[in-house]
Amino acid sequence: MNTITNTAVGLLIPLLGTTLGSAMVYFMRGLDRRLEKILNGFASGVMIAASVWSLLIPALDMSASRGKTPWLAPSVGFLFGIFFLLLLDECIPHVHFLKSDRPEGPSSKLKKTTMMVLAVTLHNIPEGMAVGVTYAGALAAGSGISFAAATALSLGIAIQNFPEGAIISMPLEAEGLSKSRSFLYGMLSGVVEPVGALLTILLTGHVLKVLPYLLSFAAGAMIYVVIEELIPESQEGGHSNIATVAAAFGFVLMMILDVALG
Repeated sequence: MNTITNTAVGLLIPLLGTTLGSAMVYFMRGLDRRLEKILNGFASGVMIAASVWSLLIPALDMSASRGKTPWLAPSVGFLFGIFFLLLLDECIPHVHFLKSDRPEGPSSKLKKTTMMVLAVTLHNIPEGMAVGVTYAGALAAGSGISFAAATALSLGIAIQNFPEGAIISMPLEAEGLSKSRSFLYGMLSGVVEPVGALLTILLTGHVLKVLPYLLSFAAGAMIYVVIEELIPESQEGGHSNIATVAAAFGFVLMMILDVALG
């Protein structure tokens, strides 16, 4: 029961980060462009470090421990993760992350709001998969992944989700939605993470042989989000240096979390 409880709590931690971030709509008026860049940069650093320490390195170690070519499974999984997110990006209608300043078309405000929430929901899919696959590894005997390491990744994703929650709820309020609806949409955008994590565990809990592929697949999906969405947003226009510094702090914080807890 303790194992089940720890796993359930771990899967919900990222949603808590999104919820707390979304609640900032009640305490802040508007989102300063520089703060937006800091939040995007910080999130980029966290996700890059999580992809390396929590996903790719365990995948490499697991492959090596089985006497196989260490880089083969992680390379294949990583590339599949990249192309899977590319396919989702092309097939699911959404606006790019935070492109709320694009000129309005004939679409209604409700449709635009829905597209923004879809964009962030798409962004959250690989994070849910990453959390799920690490907990699947922790639950599987002989994987080399501990519950502490899985919790470190979950905490890192939650830290990254806090600014993400604010980034979605506050622009929605600026579009004319009420604070309560903006908060609700921001929070709901994060629900896909525990749901995706649970589904990943159910699908991979008894498939230890493919864990190196799945870990690196989640890493590739997360890196896609960083390169396609977060970094371009953080570097667009002026004040790009503060985003770079924030990315460095996010990277270091996630690295410390993973090494200290893992």
